[in-house]
Amino acid sequence: MASPSRPGERPLRRHDLIFVSPASWRALLATRADLAAEPLVAGWVESGWPLIGRRPLPGEAQGVALGLPLPPSAGKRRLSVLMQPADIALTAPPPTLGSAAPTAPRAWWPVLDGLAKIASRHGLDARVFGSLAWQTLTGLDYLTERSDLDMLLHVHRHTDLRRLVLELAAIEVTAPMRLDGELIRDDGAAVNWRELHADARKVLVKTIRGVTLLDTSLFALGGQPS
Repeated sequence: MASPSRPGERPLRRHDLIFVSPASWRALLATRADLAAEPLVAGWVESGWPLIGRRPLPGEAQGVALGLPLPPSAGKRRLSVLMQPADIALTAPPPTLGSAAPTAPRAWWPVLDGLAKIASRHGLDARVFGSLAWQTLTGLDYLTERSDLDMLLHVHRHTDLRRLVLELAAIEVTAPMRLDGELIRDDGAAVNWRELHADARKVLVKTIRGVTLLDTSLFALGGQPS
């Protein structure tokens, strides 16, 4: 199981939780009146809550690209900020499936249990992002009746991807929510599990640097987009 790490111990990845220093956050807010005017945002870091790693937007200057998705009660806006490496106090992976399960609606519990068993059979680390993760991390109301379950399954070269996606598709048939999410390699490259289930010749591979197409057969082998 991955544990929190200090800046520079490993490259930043999508979905990483990024904890910045309160002083750095206050300094940023002093330059962003649009953020400082939102009470939830102003007190975000001092509440002990993280931001999330994301891909840089076109034209963004040098810095660490971070996101902050607000709950529905605050407009469900997705805020983007740039921080510097020195502003980061700690990074951590997203919540584990097991740690997030108690936060989920009771109707989701059988699905979460089934996913945990699938992950165990394949020897995979299972984590969550999206609404369930943010509600787990903050205690704020992110989940609604229309929420998806966003999961991350960390796959390896020996993982039987075809069998894995068939099992995910089977468990979704009776699920009360849409089962969304990604299969992510050890190097951080990820694909949506539905693309593999659809037997697409090429899949959309996402990394912290960008998005590109890769032959499906190469994904599990660690192939890199050209």
